[in-house]
Amino acid sequence: MSERPAVLLEQAAKGTAAFEAAVHWLTGPGFTRSSYLPGWSRAHLVAHVALNADALVNLLTWARTGVETPMYASGDQRAREIEEGARRPAAELRAALLAADGRLAAELAALPDECWAATVRTARGREVPASQVAWMRVREVWVHAVDLDIDTTFDDVPHGVCDALLDDVTASFRARTDCPHVELRAEDADRTWLLGAPGGAEPVVVSGDLTRLAAYATGRPLPGPLHPADGGSVPQLPAWL
Repeated sequence: MSERPAVLLEQAAKGTAAFEAAVHWLTGPGFTRSSYLPGWSRAHLVAHVALNADALVNLLTWARTGVETPMYASGDQRAREIEEGARRPAAELRAALLAADGRLAAELAALPDECWAATVRTARGREVPASQVAWMRVREVWVHAVDLDIDTTFDDVPHGVCDALLDDVTASFRARTDCPHVELRAEDADRTWLLGAPGGAEPVVVSGDLTRLAAYATGRPLPGPLHPADGGSVPQLPAWL
């Protein structure tokens, strides 16, 4: 049975196209404007997404060859390369993004079916099957397409991606003591998510559609209102990724 994550690969391709389309029309001054990420311009974000593509190629190489190939040589090198990339001329940075996306797409397409179950390690030290590389790229391109602050919002992110993002955030926030105890209820899907470590108090219930809940959970601008059950304010969540 093939381990190839066909749905994730399709979502990654669509997210990559959305990110590239947003970058396509940026001029030099447009690259220097702030993104939604504190301290990062759009150029920083584009450089980061390009660098991430090559980092994921490293993980696919690891899965294919069995030779340990980390995403990044070090955190310092990663930060340095993002800064260097952000200073490149607009046309050069755009070309670097397209080239890196092309390299990743080729590796994703060529990875043998049996290699998708191989164990690799993320930059945060988690051991995961290589099939998770596809999800890592889905998350990267769709969320950062919003972060560019051009014309993509969470309303443009597919519901399946929003659903998976909420699973991702829930897993990372479940045991965090700095995260308020919140229950998310999707009004357009029969699903709920619990954030924060369980305590004695009942969770604050927050309702909304999948796109709004995903934006809230990931700390991005909301495309529409959310609805706390008690009519109060929506709890502030800690930073995600």
